[in-house]
Amino acid sequence: MSSQHILVVDDEPGIRSSVKDILEDEGFDVSVAESAGEARKLREEISPDLVFLDIWMPGEDGVSLLKEWKETQGLSFPVIMMSGHGTVETAVEATRLGAFDFIEKPLSLAKLLRVTNQALEADINKSVTVRAGGEPVQLQEPIGESRYTQQLKEEYQRAAEATASILLLGASGVGKTFGARYIHALSDRAELPFIEVSCSALQEQNFSEELFGNESQGKRGLVEQANTGTLFLSEIADLDAVAQKLFVGLLEQKEVLHNGSRGRIPLLARIMVSSQYDLLERIEQGLFREDLYYHLNVLPIFLQPLNDHAEDIPDALKYYVDYFVSKDSLPYRHFTVAAQNYLRYYSWPGNFRQLRNMVQRLLILGDGAEISQAEVEDVLVRDRVAQAEMTAGLPREVMELPLREAREVFEREYLSRQLEFCRGNVSRLAERVGMERTHLYRKMRALGISPKKNKS
Repeated sequence: MSSQHILVVDDEPGIRSSVKDILEDEGFDVSVAESAGEARKLREEISPDLVFLDIWMPGEDGVSLLKEWKETQGLSFPVIMMSGHGTVETAVEATRLGAFDFIEKPLSLAKLLRVTNQALEADINKSVTVRAGGEPVQLQEPIGESRYTQQLKEEYQRAAEATASILLLGASGVGKTFGARYIHALSDRAELPFIEVSCSALQEQNFSEELFGNESQGKRGLVEQANTGTLFLSEIADLDAVAQKLFVGLLEQKEVLHNGSRGRIPLLARIMVSSQYDLLERIEQGLFREDLYYHLNVLPIFLQPLNDHAEDIPDALKYYVDYFVSKDSLPYRHFTVAAQNYLRYYSWPGNFRQLRNMVQRLLILGDGAEISQAEVEDVLVRDRVAQAEMTAGLPREVMELPLREAREVFEREYLSRQLEFCRGNVSRLAERVGMERTHLYRKMRALGISPKKNKS
Protein backbone atom coordinates (compact mmCIF):
# COMPACT_ATOMS: atom_id res chain seq x y z
CA MET A 1 0.00 0.00 0.00
CA SER A 2 1.47 3.32 -1.04
CA SER A 3 1.60 6.15 1.50
CA GLN A 4 1.94 8.81 -1.18
CA HIS A 5 -0.57 11.64 -0.84
CA ILE A 6 -2.37 13.11 -3.84
CA LEU A 7 -4.37 16.36 -3.87
CA VAL A 8 -7.20 16.71 -6.39
CA VAL A 9 -8.39 20.28 -7.07
CA ASP A 10 -11.59 20.64 -9.11
CA ASP A 11 -14.81 22.62 -8.71
CA GLU A 12 -16.93 19.73 -10.02
CA PRO A 13 -17.99 17.37 -7.18
CA GLY A 14 -18.38 14.45 -9.58
CA ILE A 15 -14.81 14.78 -10.85
CA ARG A 16 -13.40 15.09 -7.34
CA SER A 17 -15.32 12.05 -6.16
CA SER A 18 -14.49 9.80 -9.12
CA VAL A 19 -10.76 10.65 -9.19
CA LYS A 20 -10.57 10.19 -5.41
CA ASP A 21 -12.24 6.77 -5.59
CA ILE A 22 -9.98 5.58 -8.43
CA LEU A 23 -6.76 6.69 -6.76
CA GLU A 24 -7.73 5.35 -3.34
CA ASP A 25 -8.46 1.97 -4.97
CA GLU A 26 -4.84 2.09 -6.16
CA GLY A 27 -3.61 2.57 -2.59
CA PHE A 28 -3.00 6.32 -2.52
CA ASP A 29 -4.06 8.75 0.18
CA VAL A 30 -6.24 11.39 -1.49
CA SER A 31 -7.45 14.83 -0.41
CA VAL A 32 -9.78 17.03 -2.45
CA ALA A 33 -10.30 20.78 -2.82
CA GLU A 34 -12.98 22.67 -4.73
CA SER A 35 -11.16 26.00 -5.10
CA ALA A 36 -7.72 27.58 -5.29
CA GLY A 37 -8.07 28.95 -1.76
CA GLU A 38 -8.84 25.53 -0.33
CA ALA A 39 -5.95 24.03 -2.32
CA ARG A 40 -3.52 26.53 -0.76
CA LYS A 41 -4.54 25.48 2.76
CA LEU A 42 -4.34 21.77 1.98
CA ARG A 43 -0.92 22.14 0.39
CA GLU A 44 0.41 23.49 3.68
CA GLU A 45 -1.38 20.84 5.74
CA ILE A 46 -0.60 17.66 3.81
CA SER A 47 2.52 18.43 1.68
CA PRO A 48 1.20 16.43 -1.30
CA ASP A 49 3.38 14.19 -3.46
CA LEU A 50 1.25 14.97 -6.54
CA VAL A 51 -1.48 17.48 -7.43
CA PHE A 52 -4.23 17.20 -10.05
CA LEU A 53 -5.27 20.80 -10.78
CA ASP A 54 -8.30 21.88 -12.81
CA ILE A 55 -7.69 24.86 -15.09
CA TRP A 56 -11.15 26.43 -15.20
CA MET A 57 -12.54 27.14 -11.73
CA PRO A 58 -14.75 29.94 -10.39
CA GLY A 59 -12.80 32.80 -8.86
CA GLU A 60 -9.19 31.85 -9.49
CA ASP A 61 -8.11 29.56 -12.31
CA GLY A 62 -5.65 26.69 -11.98
CA VAL A 63 -2.94 28.18 -14.19
CA SER A 64 -2.80 31.28 -11.95
CA LEU A 65 -2.47 29.07 -8.87
CA LEU A 66 0.27 27.03 -10.53
CA LYS A 67 2.15 30.22 -11.40
CA GLU A 68 1.79 31.51 -7.83
CA TRP A 69 3.11 28.28 -6.35
CA LYS A 70 6.07 28.22 -8.70
CA GLU A 71 7.05 31.85 -8.06
CA THR A 72 6.49 32.01 -4.28
CA GLN A 73 7.06 28.54 -2.87
CA GLY A 74 8.49 26.49 -5.68
CA LEU A 75 7.06 23.20 -6.96
CA SER A 76 8.27 20.41 -4.67
CA PHE A 77 5.76 18.03 -6.29
CA PRO A 78 4.57 17.31 -9.86
CA VAL A 79 1.36 19.02 -11.03
CA ILE A 80 -0.99 17.54 -13.64
CA MET A 81 -3.43 20.03 -15.16
CA MET A 82 -6.98 19.01 -16.08
CA SER A 83 -9.50 20.67 -18.39
CA GLY A 84 -12.75 19.82 -20.12
CA HIS A 85 -12.09 22.27 -22.94
CA GLY A 86 -8.36 22.81 -23.01
CA THR A 87 -6.39 24.21 -25.89
CA VAL A 88 -2.88 23.47 -27.04
CA GLU A 89 -1.87 27.01 -26.07
CA THR A 90 -3.09 26.39 -22.51
CA ALA A 91 -1.15 23.13 -22.36
CA VAL A 92 2.00 24.91 -23.50
CA GLU A 93 1.54 27.68 -20.92
CA ALA A 94 0.97 25.16 -18.11
CA THR A 95 4.05 23.19 -19.15
CA ARG A 96 6.12 26.37 -19.29
CA LEU A 97 5.07 27.14 -15.72
CA GLY A 98 6.21 23.72 -14.54
CA ALA A 99 3.22 21.38 -14.97
CA PHE A 100 4.27 17.76 -15.46
CA ASP A 101 1.43 16.94 -17.87
CA PHE A 102 -2.00 18.01 -19.14
CA ILE A 103 -5.04 15.70 -19.43
CA GLU A 104 -8.45 16.41 -20.86
CA LYS A 105 -11.89 15.55 -19.48
CA PRO A 106 -13.71 13.25 -19.57
CA LEU A 107 -10.81 11.50 -17.86
CA SER A 108 -9.69 8.15 -19.21
CA LEU A 109 -9.06 5.64 -16.43
CA ALA A 110 -5.99 4.25 -18.21
CA LYS A 111 -4.61 7.75 -18.89
CA LEU A 112 -5.26 8.85 -15.30
CA LEU A 113 -3.38 5.92 -13.81
CA ARG A 114 -0.57 6.08 -16.35
CA VAL A 115 0.15 9.76 -15.84
CA THR A 116 -0.11 9.36 -12.05
CA ASN A 117 2.55 6.64 -12.01
CA GLN A 118 4.75 8.54 -14.48
CA ALA A 119 4.60 11.75 -12.43
CA LEU A 120 5.33 10.04 -9.11
CA GLU A 121 8.14 7.96 -10.59
CA ALA A 122 9.69 11.05 -12.20
CA ASP A 123 9.46 12.95 -8.92
CA ILE A 124 11.06 10.11 -6.94
CA ASN A 125 13.89 9.77 -9.44
CA LYS A 126 14.66 13.44 -9.94
CA SER A 127 18.10 14.35 -8.73
CA VAL A 128 17.51 17.91 -7.56
CA THR A 129 15.03 18.93 -4.90
CA VAL A 130 14.63 21.53 -2.20
CA ARG A 131 13.38 19.09 0.43
CA ALA A 132 15.51 16.01 -0.06
CA GLY A 133 18.36 14.70 -2.07
CA GLY A 134 20.91 12.00 -2.48
CA GLU A 135 20.36 10.52 -5.92
CA PRO A 136 23.26 11.00 -8.34
CA VAL A 137 22.98 13.98 -10.67
CA GLN A 138 23.14 12.72 -14.25
CA LEU A 139 26.09 13.99 -16.26
CA GLN A 140 24.88 16.05 -19.22
CA GLU A 141 27.59 18.09 -20.88
CA PRO A 142 27.08 21.73 -21.91
CA ILE A 143 25.53 21.86 -25.38
CA GLY A 144 27.68 22.86 -28.35
CA GLU A 145 31.17 22.61 -29.77
CA SER A 146 32.12 26.29 -29.93
CA ARG A 147 35.42 27.49 -28.50
CA TYR A 148 33.53 29.19 -25.67
CA THR A 149 31.67 25.98 -24.74
CA GLN A 150 34.88 23.94 -24.79
CA GLN A 151 36.53 26.48 -22.48
CA LEU A 152 33.48 26.42 -20.22
CA LYS A 153 33.70 22.62 -19.93
CA GLU A 154 37.36 22.97 -18.92
CA GLU A 155 36.42 25.62 -16.36
CA TYR A 156 33.71 23.35 -14.94
CA GLN A 157 36.23 20.48 -14.71
CA ARG A 158 38.71 22.60 -12.75
CA ALA A 159 35.92 23.79 -10.44
CA ALA A 160 34.81 20.20 -9.85
CA GLU A 161 38.29 19.24 -8.70
CA ALA A 162 38.36 22.04 -6.10
CA THR A 163 36.41 22.36 -2.84
CA ALA A 164 36.01 26.15 -2.62
CA SER A 165 32.72 28.03 -2.99
CA ILE A 166 31.54 28.64 -6.56
CA LEU A 167 29.72 31.73 -7.85
CA LEU A 168 27.93 31.26 -11.19
CA LEU A 169 27.13 34.57 -12.90
CA GLY A 170 25.13 35.35 -16.01
CA ALA A 171 21.80 36.51 -17.38
CA SER A 172 18.55 34.65 -16.78
CA GLY A 173 18.31 31.48 -18.84
CA VAL A 174 22.01 30.99 -19.64
CA GLY A 175 22.26 27.75 -17.67
CA LYS A 176 23.60 28.62 -14.21
CA THR A 177 21.64 25.85 -12.48
CA PHE A 178 22.73 23.42 -15.19
CA GLY A 179 26.32 24.46 -14.55
CA ALA A 180 26.02 23.80 -10.82
CA ARG A 181 24.57 20.33 -11.45
CA TYR A 182 27.29 19.57 -14.00
CA ILE A 183 30.09 20.56 -11.61
CA HIS A 184 28.55 18.41 -8.88
CA ALA A 185 28.26 15.45 -11.26
CA LEU A 186 31.93 15.80 -12.25
CA SER A 187 33.13 16.06 -8.65
CA ASP A 188 33.94 13.35 -6.11
CA ARG A 189 30.61 14.27 -4.44
CA ALA A 190 28.58 13.06 -7.43
CA GLU A 191 27.00 10.21 -5.43
CA LEU A 192 26.13 12.54 -2.54
CA PRO A 193 23.11 14.87 -2.18
CA PHE A 194 22.71 17.90 -4.44
CA ILE A 195 20.29 20.26 -2.69
CA GLU A 196 18.97 23.20 -4.69
CA VAL A 197 16.95 26.06 -3.24
CA SER A 198 15.63 29.22 -4.86
CA CYS A 199 16.46 32.27 -2.74
CA SER A 200 13.46 34.14 -4.15
CA ALA A 201 11.20 31.38 -2.82
CA LEU A 202 12.83 31.47 0.62
CA GLN A 203 12.54 35.18 1.27
CA GLU A 204 8.89 34.92 2.30
CA GLN A 205 9.59 32.05 4.69
CA ASN A 206 11.65 31.59 7.87
CA PHE A 207 15.11 31.45 6.31
CA SER A 208 16.77 30.25 9.52
CA GLU A 209 14.41 27.31 9.85
CA GLU A 210 14.67 26.41 6.17
CA LEU A 211 18.46 26.50 6.28
CA PHE A 212 19.06 25.02 9.73
CA GLY A 213 15.90 23.02 10.43
CA ASN A 214 14.02 22.69 13.72
CA GLU A 215 14.74 19.66 15.89
CA SER A 216 11.72 20.13 18.15
CA GLN A 217 9.46 19.96 15.07
CA GLY A 218 11.41 17.12 13.45
CA LYS A 219 12.33 19.34 10.50
CA ARG A 220 15.68 18.81 8.78
CA GLY A 221 17.21 21.97 7.34
CA LEU A 222 18.94 22.32 4.00
CA VAL A 223 22.42 22.21 5.56
CA GLU A 224 21.67 18.88 7.20
CA GLN A 225 20.03 17.51 4.05
CA ALA A 226 23.04 18.41 1.93
CA ASN A 227 25.37 16.76 4.46
CA THR A 228 28.71 16.26 2.64
CA GLY A 229 27.22 16.87 -0.81
CA THR A 230 26.44 20.21 -2.47
CA LEU A 231 24.17 23.04 -1.33
CA PHE A 232 23.20 25.27 -4.28
CA LEU A 233 21.40 28.59 -3.68
CA SER A 234 20.12 30.07 -6.92
CA GLU A 235 19.77 33.85 -7.31
CA ILE A 236 21.61 34.72 -4.11
CA ALA A 237 20.90 38.45 -4.61
CA ASP A 238 17.24 37.79 -3.73
CA LEU A 239 18.09 37.11 -0.08
CA ASP A 240 16.98 39.91 2.23
CA ALA A 241 19.32 41.57 4.73
CA VAL A 242 18.45 39.26 7.63
CA ALA A 243 18.95 36.13 5.54
CA GLN A 244 22.27 37.45 4.21
CA LYS A 245 23.51 37.98 7.77
CA LEU A 246 22.54 34.44 8.77
CA PHE A 247 24.29 33.03 5.71
CA VAL A 248 27.48 34.98 6.47
CA GLY A 249 27.42 33.50 9.98
CA LEU A 250 27.14 30.00 8.55
CA LEU A 251 30.08 30.55 6.17
CA GLU A 252 32.29 32.09 8.87
CA GLN A 253 31.58 29.68 11.71
CA LYS A 254 31.25 26.55 9.54
CA GLU A 255 28.51 25.33 11.87
CA VAL A 256 25.05 26.34 13.03
CA LEU A 257 22.95 25.98 16.16
CA HIS A 258 20.11 23.56 15.42
CA ASN A 259 16.85 25.43 16.04
CA GLY A 260 14.91 23.96 18.93
CA SER A 261 17.98 22.32 20.56
CA ARG A 262 21.45 22.95 21.95
CA GLY A 263 23.10 20.80 19.29
CA ARG A 264 25.25 22.25 16.54
CA ILE A 265 25.33 21.17 12.90
CA PRO A 266 28.65 21.41 11.06
CA LEU A 267 28.74 22.79 7.53
CA LEU A 268 30.10 19.89 5.51
CA ALA A 269 28.54 20.65 2.13
CA ARG A 270 30.18 22.47 -0.73
CA ILE A 271 28.48 25.82 -1.37
CA MET A 272 27.50 26.96 -4.86
CA VAL A 273 25.42 30.06 -5.60
CA SER A 274 24.25 31.89 -8.70
CA SER A 275 23.16 35.40 -9.62
CA GLN A 276 21.92 37.20 -12.71
CA TYR A 277 22.90 40.54 -11.17
CA ASP A 278 26.24 42.34 -10.88
CA LEU A 279 26.82 41.80 -7.16
CA LEU A 280 29.43 44.57 -6.90
CA GLU A 281 26.79 46.96 -8.21
CA ARG A 282 24.31 45.60 -5.64
CA ILE A 283 26.91 46.20 -2.93
CA GLU A 284 27.26 49.85 -4.02
CA GLN A 285 23.46 50.17 -3.86
CA GLY A 286 23.44 48.82 -0.31
CA LEU A 287 21.48 45.72 -1.34
CA PHE A 288 24.16 43.04 -0.84
CA ARG A 289 26.69 42.46 1.91
CA GLU A 290 30.31 42.93 0.91
CA ASP A 291 31.55 40.25 3.35
CA LEU A 292 29.09 37.74 1.89
CA TYR A 293 30.30 38.54 -1.62
CA TYR A 294 33.93 37.82 -0.74
CA HIS A 295 32.98 34.58 1.01
CA LEU A 296 31.24 33.40 -2.16
CA ASN A 297 33.46 34.87 -4.87
CA VAL A 298 36.27 32.31 -4.55
CA LEU A 299 35.73 30.54 -7.88
CA PRO A 300 33.59 32.83 -10.08
CA ILE A 301 32.33 31.45 -13.40
CA PHE A 302 30.68 33.81 -15.90
CA LEU A 303 28.27 32.31 -18.44
CA GLN A 304 27.87 34.20 -21.70
CA PRO A 305 24.50 35.01 -23.32
CA LEU A 306 23.47 32.56 -26.03
CA ASN A 307 23.84 35.08 -28.86
CA ASP A 308 27.52 35.49 -27.92
CA HIS A 309 28.17 31.90 -29.03
CA ALA A 310 25.53 31.55 -31.73
CA GLU A 311 27.46 28.75 -33.44
CA ASP A 312 26.09 26.45 -30.68
CA ILE A 313 22.45 27.12 -31.63
CA PRO A 314 22.10 24.30 -34.23
CA ASP A 315 23.42 21.81 -31.65
CA ALA A 316 21.01 23.20 -29.05
CA LEU A 317 18.04 22.89 -31.43
CA LYS A 318 18.91 19.25 -32.15
CA TYR A 319 19.42 18.47 -28.48
CA TYR A 320 16.04 19.85 -27.40
CA VAL A 321 14.17 18.21 -30.29
CA ASP A 322 15.62 14.84 -29.27
CA TYR A 323 14.92 15.61 -25.61
CA PHE A 324 11.20 16.32 -26.07
CA VAL A 325 10.71 13.47 -28.53
CA SER A 326 12.20 11.09 -25.96
CA LYS A 327 10.76 12.62 -22.76
CA ASP A 328 7.28 13.66 -23.89
CA SER A 329 6.81 11.36 -26.90
CA LEU A 330 6.28 14.38 -29.15
CA PRO A 331 6.49 13.83 -32.94
CA TYR A 332 9.97 14.31 -34.37
CA ARG A 333 10.47 17.40 -36.52
CA HIS A 334 13.67 18.96 -37.80
CA PHE A 335 14.61 22.59 -38.42
CA THR A 336 15.34 23.52 -42.03
CA VAL A 337 18.69 25.07 -42.84
CA ALA A 338 16.95 28.42 -43.43
CA ALA A 339 15.27 28.22 -39.99
CA GLN A 340 18.55 27.36 -38.27
CA ASN A 341 20.32 30.20 -40.03
CA TYR A 342 17.59 32.65 -39.00
CA LEU A 343 17.82 31.50 -35.37
CA ARG A 344 21.60 31.91 -35.33
CA TYR A 345 21.09 35.65 -35.86
CA TYR A 346 18.19 36.03 -33.44
CA SER A 347 18.92 38.03 -30.25
CA TRP A 348 17.65 35.38 -27.72
CA PRO A 349 16.81 37.66 -24.76
CA GLY A 350 15.73 34.57 -22.80
CA ASN A 351 18.82 32.56 -23.76
CA PHE A 352 18.69 28.74 -23.55
CA ARG A 353 15.41 28.80 -21.60
CA GLN A 354 13.69 30.70 -24.41
CA LEU A 355 15.15 28.37 -27.06
CA ARG A 356 14.00 25.31 -25.12
CA ASN A 357 10.44 26.62 -24.77
CA MET A 358 10.32 27.55 -28.45
CA VAL A 359 11.33 24.04 -29.52
CA GLN A 360 8.73 22.47 -27.24
CA ARG A 361 6.00 24.74 -28.60
CA LEU A 362 6.90 24.02 -32.21
CA LEU A 363 6.80 20.27 -31.63
CA ILE A 364 3.40 20.50 -29.91
CA LEU A 365 1.71 22.97 -32.24
CA GLY A 366 3.30 22.24 -35.60
CA ASP A 367 2.54 19.78 -38.39
CA GLY A 368 4.84 18.08 -40.82
CA ALA A 369 8.39 16.81 -40.57
CA GLU A 370 10.04 20.19 -41.18
CA ILE A 371 10.10 23.37 -39.12
CA SER A 372 10.36 26.26 -41.57
CA GLN A 373 11.79 29.74 -41.09
CA ALA A 374 8.28 31.22 -41.48
CA GLU A 375 6.97 29.00 -38.66
CA VAL A 376 9.86 29.99 -36.40
CA GLU A 377 9.37 33.69 -37.12
CA ASP A 378 5.64 33.42 -36.37
CA VAL A 379 6.29 31.87 -32.93
CA LEU A 380 8.93 34.43 -31.98
CA VAL A 381 6.76 37.34 -33.13
CA ARG A 382 3.86 36.04 -31.04
CA ASP A 383 6.22 35.86 -28.04
CA ARG A 384 7.11 39.53 -28.46
CA VAL A 385 3.45 40.51 -28.79
CA ALA A 386 2.54 38.52 -25.67
CA GLN A 387 5.36 40.21 -23.74
CA ALA A 388 4.18 43.64 -24.88
CA GLU A 389 0.61 42.86 -23.80
CA MET A 390 1.76 41.52 -20.45
CA THR A 391 3.68 44.68 -19.60
CA ALA A 392 1.13 47.13 -21.03
CA GLY A 393 0.04 49.73 -18.51
CA LEU A 394 2.94 49.15 -16.10
CA PRO A 395 5.14 52.18 -15.45
CA ARG A 396 8.51 51.94 -17.19
CA GLU A 397 10.35 52.41 -13.89
CA VAL A 398 8.64 49.30 -12.48
CA MET A 399 9.62 47.23 -15.52
CA GLU A 400 13.24 48.20 -14.98
CA LEU A 401 13.32 47.03 -11.35
CA PRO A 402 14.71 43.64 -10.29
CA LEU A 403 11.98 41.01 -9.84
CA ARG A 404 11.94 41.17 -6.05
CA GLU A 405 11.53 44.96 -5.95
CA ALA A 406 8.94 44.98 -8.76
CA ARG A 407 6.96 42.32 -6.92
CA GLU A 408 7.02 44.40 -3.74
CA VAL A 409 5.66 47.42 -5.64
CA PHE A 410 2.84 45.32 -7.07
CA GLU A 411 2.02 43.58 -3.77
CA ARG A 412 1.93 46.87 -1.86
CA GLU A 413 -0.41 48.46 -4.40
CA TYR A 414 -2.58 45.34 -4.70
CA LEU A 415 -3.04 44.80 -0.95
CA SER A 416 -3.54 48.51 -0.26
CA ARG A 417 -6.39 48.70 -2.79
CA GLN A 418 -7.96 45.47 -1.59
CA LEU A 419 -7.75 46.66 2.04
CA GLU A 420 -9.40 49.91 1.06
CA PHE A 421 -12.19 47.93 -0.63
CA CYS A 422 -12.62 45.86 2.57
CA ARG A 423 -12.73 49.10 4.63
CA GLY A 424 -9.75 48.04 6.73
CA ASN A 425 -11.25 44.70 7.76
CA VAL A 426 -8.32 42.26 7.70
CA SER A 427 -10.56 39.19 8.09
CA ARG A 428 -12.47 40.14 4.96
CA LEU A 429 -9.20 40.96 3.21
CA ALA A 430 -7.72 37.54 4.05
CA GLU A 431 -10.79 35.84 2.63
CA ARG A 432 -10.82 38.05 -0.44
CA VAL A 433 -7.16 37.53 -1.39
CA GLY A 434 -7.01 33.89 -0.27
CA MET A 435 -4.32 34.26 2.41
CA GLU A 436 -4.14 32.97 5.97
CA ARG A 437 -4.50 35.89 8.40
CA THR A 438 -1.20 35.41 10.24
CA HIS A 439 0.73 35.31 6.96
CA LEU A 440 -1.25 38.30 5.70
CA TYR A 441 -0.36 40.36 8.78
CA ARG A 442 3.34 39.54 8.32
CA LYS A 443 3.14 40.46 4.66
CA MET A 444 1.43 43.79 5.40
CA ARG A 445 3.99 44.69 8.06
CA ALA A 446 6.82 43.90 5.67
CA LEU A 447 5.25 46.15 3.02
CA GLY A 448 4.49 48.96 5.48
CA ILE A 449 0.68 48.71 5.15
CA SER A 450 -1.35 49.70 8.20
CA PRO A 451 -4.96 48.43 8.48
CA LYS A 452 -5.82 51.31 10.83
CA LYS A 453 -5.49 53.86 8.02
CA ASN A 454 -8.30 52.16 6.13
CA LYS A 455 -10.75 51.67 9.01
CA SER A 456 -14.13 53.28 8.47
